[in-house]
Amino acid sequence: MPFTIEQDVTAEPEYEARCVSGDETECGARSGTHCHPGPVEEWQRKHTQETRHTRYRRNFGDYAVMQPPAEWVALVRANGGTA
Repeated sequence: MPFTIEQDVTAEPEYEARCVSGDETECGARSGTHCHPGPVEEWQRKHTQETRHTRYRRNFGDYAVMQPPAEWVALVRANGGTA
C-alpha cells in the first residue's frame, strides 16, 4: 500500500543546539528545546559572544503520520470500516 509520510500538524516541531566546541572535550552547553529555531539561534549567538565557541550540533525533531491513499480510505468507508 503506497502510504505518504506527512508532518503531523497537531504536534509542534522541536529545535535545540549543543555546543561541541573544545579541543579534547566538548563544551556541552545546551540551548534547551524550543518550538521555533529563533530562540536556539539567539542562544548560539550569546554563547559564542560569551565563550568564543563557534561549533554547534543542531537537532530538529518532528512527528510524522502515515497517510493512506484516498482510494483506500474510500474503499474502507464503503465497506463499513473494514478493508
